[in-house]
Amino acid sequence: MSLHLRIRAAAKAALFHFLGSILVATAAAVLVFLVWYPHPYGHLSGGGKLFLILVAVDVVCGPLLTFVLFNPKKPRRELVTDMSLVVLIQLAALAYGIHTMYQARPLFLVHEVDRFRVISLPDYNGEDVSRELSALAPDIRPRWTGGPVIVGIRSPVSNDERKEVMLDSVFGGRDYSQRPEFYIPYDSAYQPKALARAKPLKAFTDHYPEAGAEAADLLKRADVPLEQARFLPVLHKQEWVAVMDAQARIIGFLPGDGFSVP
Repeated sequence: MSLHLRIRAAAKAALFHFLGSILVATAAAVLVFLVWYPHPYGHLSGGGKLFLILVAVDVVCGPLLTFVLFNPKKPRRELVTDMSLVVLIQLAALAYGIHTMYQARPLFLVHEVDRFRVISLPDYNGEDVSRELSALAPDIRPRWTGGPVIVGIRSPVSNDERKEVMLDSVFGGRDYSQRPEFYIPYDSAYQPKALARAKPLKAFTDHYPEAGAEAADLLKRADVPLEQARFLPVLHKQEWVAVMDAQARIIGFLPGDGFSVP
């Protein structure tokens, strides 16, 4: 077989492998971006860039290896073995990437005083919080089939508990938002706490005029007048704000530093 024919056959095999890889990557993207990292958590948690890097490497390397190894002149058994190893390596790499995304996924959006904080597993500073998470009420317990859960923080039940958290956080330990045992439902009984420190969304759009059109579209979809809309900053890897209605229900998010708004 001439080199030209061998390259044509390898290119055809690599193309089919590439198309199959795209289908698998698309299915993985649906799980990651629609379930674990719904908008805007892909930006807030850096999940979008991490996933794209992992998938790009996986999608490119698999077909490339197929192009290099595929040769119709090889015995069928050897060819099947080569291609099976390529697919297994590719799937192992993808599984590792998906596992990494799962471990880093945002678990909670926690309200604390004048802000919301995105909390993922690494934010617990290496502490084993599985028992505390299991003890949460079912409606605020994170599930692998769901995105971040919005929660509030209960007040300490004693001065000793307050001092313990305060001293721990001062010396680089965990604050209230990093302690699942303090999480409570973000319901109608709790929401006035968030509303008390929220600012008018108009102040945000005045400070960030470029966000005006996106804010108007968000409010139109939620059927909330601008005069009733409020916001609080969201802390994580990027600067966003949570947009709320008059009852402090979160209706969406906008990019921008909420702390810089007067």
